Amino acid sequence: MNDFIRVENVYFRYDENEKNSNYVLDNISLCIKRGEFAAIVGHNGSGKSTLSKHFNSIYLPTLGNVIIDGLNTKDEAHVFDIRKKVGLVRQNPDNQIVAGIVEEDVAFGCENLGLPPEIIRERVECALKAADMYEYRTYSPDKLSGGQKQRVAIAGIIAMEPECIVLDEPTAMLDPQGRDEVMNTLLRLNREAGITIVLITHYMEEAVLADRVIVMESGKVLTDGTPHDVFSKVELLKKNRLDVPQATELVYRLKSCGFELPECVLNEEECVRALVSLIK
Repeated sequence: MNDFIRVENVYFRYDENEKNSNYVLDNISLCIKRGEFAAIVGHNGSGKSTLSKHFNSIYLPTLGNVIIDGLNTKDEAHVFDIRKKVGLVRQNPDNQIVAGIVEEDVAFGCENLGLPPEIIRERVECALKAADMYEYRTYSPDKLSGGQKQRVAIAGIIAMEPECIVLDEPTAMLDPQGRDEVMNTLLRLNREAGITIVLITHYMEEAVLADRVIVMESGKVLTDGTPHDVFSKVELLKKNRLDVPQATELVYRLKSCGFELPECVLNEEECVRALVSLIK
């Protein structure tokens, strides 16, 4: 996998005229590879959403560079191409749904690209099937659950055929079933279609499903690695007032009491295996 997103020594503040104001992003460098599923986690105000908005040129670095598939976001000539490559899904699906019928809403982005009607129809059908929403194509979005609305929003991005989808806390307003629906869709798009996924989330149980977890704190990258690498640093995360998955927390507390358990478990299945092994 080659680098699809490259962030090079990026500093950012909202008002460039306020030279004495603090940077929201403070000397961040990282790379996200093509086809990777990366989760970015952190407190409100840590800079994770601000960073994500650099990936499709909504924000431009005050200093440094963001390179998307070889294109610098600061180059105005590349903005349209970058936004075709990177689709952004926001937290509230109601803010992205613009039409009264599901399939018309999914077609909206393609229409803005000026695609021929026959191509739009084909893309809409494929996108709805990819998001597992094809049977709802003639529904009004008002009749859908929160999770279904978010999958419609994702389908609208899929129809535009981006190489990367960035999602800014897409499950924050959903119930557990809705969160599962959205996460299953993202995993399928990543594993089967090879789409690069960048997920901004507060839910550590979602982050453990990613290939990689990037933890942000005060505009900097606190730690970065595989879920096992990151969530094995329980004390570091707790010191910075960050949560860990519940299974990780349980095993951490048992280890603190002297029980011999693995260094890190991420989910219920791993936790059960570790506890059964301990009992035996």
